[in-house]
Amino acid sequence: MDHGKSATGVGLADPETAAVRPATVAAALGGPPPSEAPPGVHRVVVVGGGAGGLELATRLGNSLGRKGRAHITLVDSRLTHLWKPLLHEVAAGTLDSSDDDIQFLAQAMHHHFTFRLGTMDGVDRERKVVHLSPILDAGGAPLSGPREIAYDTLVLAIGSVSNDFGVAGVREHCHFLDTREQADRFQQALLNGYLRAQHQEHTRADGITVAIVGGGATGVELAAELHHVTRRLVAYGFDRIDPDRDVRLVLVEAGPRLLPAAPERLSRLAERELTSLGVVVQTGVTVTQVTARGLETGDVCIPADLRVWAAGIRAPRVTTAMGLEVNRIGQLVVGETLQTTRDPDIFALGDSAACAWPATGRNVPPTAQAAHQQAAMLASSLERRLNGRPLRRFRYHDHGLMVSLSHYTAVGNLMGNLLRLSGAVMIEGWLARLAYRLLYRKHQAALFGLPRTTLMMLSDWLSRRGRARLKLH
Repeated sequence: MDHGKSATGVGLADPETAAVRPATVAAALGGPPPSEAPPGVHRVVVVGGGAGGLELATRLGNSLGRKGRAHITLVDSRLTHLWKPLLHEVAAGTLDSSDDDIQFLAQAMHHHFTFRLGTMDGVDRERKVVHLSPILDAGGAPLSGPREIAYDTLVLAIGSVSNDFGVAGVREHCHFLDTREQADRFQQALLNGYLRAQHQEHTRADGITVAIVGGGATGVELAAELHHVTRRLVAYGFDRIDPDRDVRLVLVEAGPRLLPAAPERLSRLAERELTSLGVVVQTGVTVTQVTARGLETGDVCIPADLRVWAAGIRAPRVTTAMGLEVNRIGQLVVGETLQTTRDPDIFALGDSAACAWPATGRNVPPTAQAAHQQAAMLASSLERRLNGRPLRRFRYHDHGLMVSLSHYTAVGNLMGNLLRLSGAVMIEGWLARLAYRLLYRKHQAALFGLPRTTLMMLSDWLSRRGRARLKLH
């Protein structure tokens, strides 16, 4: 089963997120460069520390790195990992982004791989090296020059970014939820909006309007989470803002229904739940332009103080500069072994890979479920490659879809191949919420093992009982 959202991280960084503190970057830059693996040792470089990339590096480190059979290097533009499906909670303020992050350096030390901080800006396939851009501090001063990392096998798990489809004004006037930094910026903008409204002599008649473009899992979950937050903020002193009167949440979807990748019954159920919460759901509405005032949809303008774009994904643009086959949204086309079609030494997984799903005639969906399965298969397959054995072929198993509607409920479907039943079983309520939460614990178990994950669950439960329920700074 899956939450329906992409989950692989990005091994690239935009200029806003490339700056780091010198003290924390020192360890990632120090020591022998990862290209200096012992002579004769196979060099595996994984670019992208999202769900798929980090799981793969951890598995390979445990199986090959620990025994010295291969030198495993993970490259990412950030020093920490946060499971991407949690970003809507970070954006709403119901999760502090520092509470659940994982330090790459610590993970590398415990699981026998090397971490290198860097932004990939290209690959030299003839020399078999990955090019990394200079690292800058918060003031723009360089901490390192351009670097190269040599590889024998390269795995690209560079994730995805939001697709604005060329709509005017999106980049200038919308928030995105591709990274932790973007989610933190939206949370701060939301809190500032509440502070302004709380301290005005009279709350504005139109209150605060948040418009979300995109009725996929991210948009649906964010709308429900924001509704929960508006009620919770009253208890924290924002008592001059009536959430029913002064706060308006609008969810806009260009297609005929929400959750277009889900069964129609699940879409109807999600729309019914959001509507009952007071979220304004508009389907079949195409945004033609975004301005500082709101969303333009032809002749109609939807006023909005805050605008979030969650309407689609594309692969990072660097994929188009490698001489590899890509599809219309820049995903690297791969075969059944997850090797790219033009270079057998380069693999791709997760959101950045276009992998055929023969059972449906479509590609494997860009979700956490797919990334997890691909990472597990590749960990085994690359070990076979070192032994001179044939590579495994990837077969995607759809375990269903799960969507959280904040603290209210969750909806989803469990596929028959998981329950040993024919067809799919629709679930909602507390059972669906439990199934949704277990998705994250499954990711943690892949990184830390089941015993440690069990202890982490207990620790989280105990510590969060004494914390504020919202991030208010």
